Amino acid sequence: MPDQPMPEIIPPMLAKAGKMPADPAQWGFEIKWDGLRAIVYLDKGEIRVLSRNHKDITAQYPELAALASSLPRSRLILDGEIVAFGADGRPSFSRLQHRMGLTSPQTIAKLSREIPATYIIFDVLYQDGRLLVDLPYSERRHILEELSPSGRAWQTPAHKVGEGPELLAASREVGLEGILAKRLDSKYETGKRSGAWLKIKNQRRQELVIAGWVPGRGKRQGTIGALLVGYWDRPPSKTRTSSSPRLVYAGKVGTGFSSRTLADLAAKLTPLRRDNSPFAARPPVAGAVFVDPLLVGEFEFTEWTPHNTLRHPSFKGLRTDKDASAVVKEPSP
Repeated sequence: MPDQPMPEIIPPMLAKAGKMPADPAQWGFEIKWDGLRAIVYLDKGEIRVLSRNHKDITAQYPELAALASSLPRSRLILDGEIVAFGADGRPSFSRLQHRMGLTSPQTIAKLSREIPATYIIFDVLYQDGRLLVDLPYSERRHILEELSPSGRAWQTPAHKVGEGPELLAASREVGLEGILAKRLDSKYETGKRSGAWLKIKNQRRQELVIAGWVPGRGKRQGTIGALLVGYWDRPPSKTRTSSSPRLVYAGKVGTGFSSRTLADLAAKLTPLRRDNSPFAARPPVAGAVFVDPLLVGEFEFTEWTPHNTLRHPSFKGLRTDKDASAVVKEPSP
């Protein structure tokens, strides 16, 4: 069989929110890492790192360059998650925030020492002239384990076949977000959220569009008091010619911010200010400042209220790897 060309871009397969499968023996289970999804392209000593929305972020994570030099003769495409570990050994999305979106080489070099990133590898999609996406997940994991890529800034944690309930309990005990379940016979469905991969969470999380803020009071006087967030009521599609998607108000979020985060959000949101509300129905919030709905945040919460807003939400960080126009309400597991 002739060599297959190495793809320029492989859109990552996505997971649906779900519950523990009834037949766990047919599934492989992995930790759900609280980081930045990244596809890594290794081409005989050269490396390219692309985010979930295909942005080239290679220069932002120089510590990953050694991955290419560790496999100088290989041509590989790997799927995984870039994480930053906290002092407690758990992945911290808030720490990783400080590494995202940087452009200054000096700042990148400084923070790569202060907040080192680790690439967690969980899939292999191409190997030395062979595209692997049509192979079952179990076979791709076997190939990955034979490669066994591990180094100072990257690692390949083992997956657990059939041990979903045990892994979920262990993740809850140490305070992790949850686990992923991947059907052993599933192909890698590029760019799709088919249900062959499930994310099973200990805490509920949702990506939402930031469409405004409420000015702060007291200690937050002069800065942001709470974010106004929402989601599109249906995914936009170029094939649709009917009514445009509507931005639905999902509540306000006033916790989860450090002073540094508030300053960063203010700097990013101020240039996006607008006079009118982008929400389909103006939210019942006095003194709201509205912005163009272009930034995406990740939020943790306890549940959706009967009025379709978040209960007890907390800000976890900005998502630079997702387009605002693609943000919809995730179905309840």
